[in-house]
Amino acid sequence: MPIKNRFAELLPEITEWRRDLHEHPEILFETHRTAGVVAEKLRAFGCDEVVEGIGRTGVVGVIKGKTDSAGKVIGLRADMDALPILEDTGLDYASKTPGAMHACGHDGHTAMLLGAAKYLSETRNFDGTVVVIFQPAEEGGGGGREMCEDGMMDRWNIQEVYGMHNWPGRPVGSFAIRPGAFFAATDQFDIALEGKGGHAAKPQETVDTTVMAAQLVLAMQIIVSRNADPVQQIVVSVTAFTTSSTAFNVIPQKVHLKGTVRTMSPEMRDLAEKRIREIVAGITATFGGTGEVTYHRGYPVMVNHEEQTEFAAEVARAVSGGCDEAPLVMGGEDFAFMLEERPGAYILVGNGDTASVHHPKYNFTDEAIPAGCSWWAEIVERRMPAA
Repeated sequence: MPIKNRFAELLPEITEWRRDLHEHPEILFETHRTAGVVAEKLRAFGCDEVVEGIGRTGVVGVIKGKTDSAGKVIGLRADMDALPILEDTGLDYASKTPGAMHACGHDGHTAMLLGAAKYLSETRNFDGTVVVIFQPAEEGGGGGREMCEDGMMDRWNIQEVYGMHNWPGRPVGSFAIRPGAFFAATDQFDIALEGKGGHAAKPQETVDTTVMAAQLVLAMQIIVSRNADPVQQIVVSVTAFTTSSTAFNVIPQKVHLKGTVRTMSPEMRDLAEKRIREIVAGITATFGGTGEVTYHRGYPVMVNHEEQTEFAAEVARAVSGGCDEAPLVMGGEDFAFMLEERPGAYILVGNGDTASVHHPKYNFTDEAIPAGCSWWAEIVERRMPAA
């Protein structure tokens, strides 16, 4: 079964939805307009239930099949939020919100799931219930966790859950997936260093925080090269180095370092935090300064469940003729929280030769819409075939 004809017919309409969302991006939990548009469309489609305000600004739609003899419930999830990026695409439908942009394709994800919801509401050719999940705050806010903590899974008795992300560099509409650990755990650290500031011409009278911080930046790479098992995946990146003075002739009293740690296992996650704290304590003591580490554990490792992954790949092969093995991704994805609550799988759909996600010139490729919609619809119709 290739692309469903209905989605080819709906492509202009779904494209119009997508471009409207692109023009009006909203960040984190501030997805009020987006959620309103989604809820309005779900009601117009004839969903049996539409609930707003799940996980603050999330939306849930319920679509019942022709029968429910099996009592099965499947969740399909799309993210709605944009990024704090100034768009540089030159598109006719470019962002009208300064400093906000759909630079990760969540406009496309939302539009594709709306398209699937419209089709499933029209046909209802399945035995069970579909719960379409539109989530805010994937980009660092943990909207998936918020929706789960709001009781979404139990409230609608969701038994399995499936998600999708567009992927630049893959042929448009093609698919890739992998079982097990797929996207990395994403943690953040903030290190506040204090020494003794003074005149740059008299370093002997200071405790130089800039040299101390420079030593830390280099020493933390030892975690990757000498502490971690070489076959394990781990990335430690210092991404901000801020001094309390920017004068040419002042050794600053304080320095702040910020960064991120990406890991693929709980063991590496624990190791990284432990070693960062130890390295900071050791180097600051050596220099005669002080250091305070704030370590925040963000999204957990996103782990695809084996049975559901194989099923998702089977559906992808039916839709597009193939499904590749996806690479490990050191980026984070808060669909991880939903996969901790229920078995399911997350798949990549090709976006073509475009700018990468999180780039100011990125744009979702509308030609991928029929494949994405078809995959979601087939997940439902194959997993819960009509009685």
